[in-house]
Amino acid sequence: MKTSPTVAIVGVSGAVGAEFIATMDKRKFPVGTLKALASARSAGKSLGFRGREVVVEELTESSFSGVDIALFSAGGSVSRTFAPLAVKAGTVVVDNSSAFRMAPDVPLVIPEINADRVKDHKGIIANPNCAAITALVPLWPIHRKNRIKRLIISTYQAASGAGAAAMQELVESTRASLNGEAFAPKVLPHPYAFNLFNHNTAVDPETGYNDEETKVIKESRKIFEDDRIAIGVTCVRVPVLRAHCAAITFECETPISEDEVRAALADAPGVKIVDDRVKNYFPMPIDASCRDDVLVGRIRKDLSDPSGHSISMFAAADQLLKGAALNAVQIAELVLRRQ
Repeated sequence: MKTSPTVAIVGVSGAVGAEFIATMDKRKFPVGTLKALASARSAGKSLGFRGREVVVEELTESSFSGVDIALFSAGGSVSRTFAPLAVKAGTVVVDNSSAFRMAPDVPLVIPEINADRVKDHKGIIANPNCAAITALVPLWPIHRKNRIKRLIISTYQAASGAGAAAMQELVESTRASLNGEAFAPKVLPHPYAFNLFNHNTAVDPETGYNDEETKVIKESRKIFEDDRIAIGVTCVRVPVLRAHCAAITFECETPISEDEVRAALADAPGVKIVDDRVKNYFPMPIDASCRDDVLVGRIRKDLSDPSGHSISMFAAADQLLKGAALNAVQIAELVLRRQ
């Protein structure tokens, strides 16, 4: 790998694609040449990167010649088609879709948790689900000290998780609602303004779990390398532009106190404690938006468990950053360092 690699961004015209560029610039990620790749309808547009104009090119089978690292965020079908072609061309792919996350030979990486797994890649490294990242970054330092054996998560997921079009639909539908005008949803299945609803992924008719919930369950076990963890998840879409939240209750193998949890989180990478009971100030999406850290607070005993093994807490993280672009760029940084 070159010290100034050729980097391709697949899906550059989307919400995460824009954050890829901003995050690489902010973190001074070494880029010799940037290739901006998207669908035919975006080809020919230009974008700025470090004082230069980069012309968006149409994604084709030959797009990866000479590319060292490719950051993908264009959906699972695009990843399944083009990521193997990129690998064949000698490119290391960091994929933001769910296409390869559960493949046994594909590392599923959150750098604060399992950075060493990057070395196991065979050309593709998967970026985890955004809701899973939000919960697992603060859970990991606890799990290392006192194994978590049961986990209940309820998520409050922003429009950003469904892409730029969903964010725009939230803005437009809210404006229409405030003006007393009718608005027919086009991107999401239900009215979004002043409403919340089951996450807009398919629901398994047998289990009743939607696809997002199943992803969080499976990915959490893979990342923690612990199939014994009992996990229940409820994922909900809420009318927030960006930054996901999660209410988390976990049960450890041995008793655990609030102070022990705070101590574990105090110096944990990627975590910031926001936990002011006097001022009733805890993690909020408005504070997590455009920030790299996962905010954690509402740390308290789970009163339904008299054994003292359980804690409840609340987390918030920017879905477009730590939940997507930032985590992917951190993975790419690990790839460069390990060459």
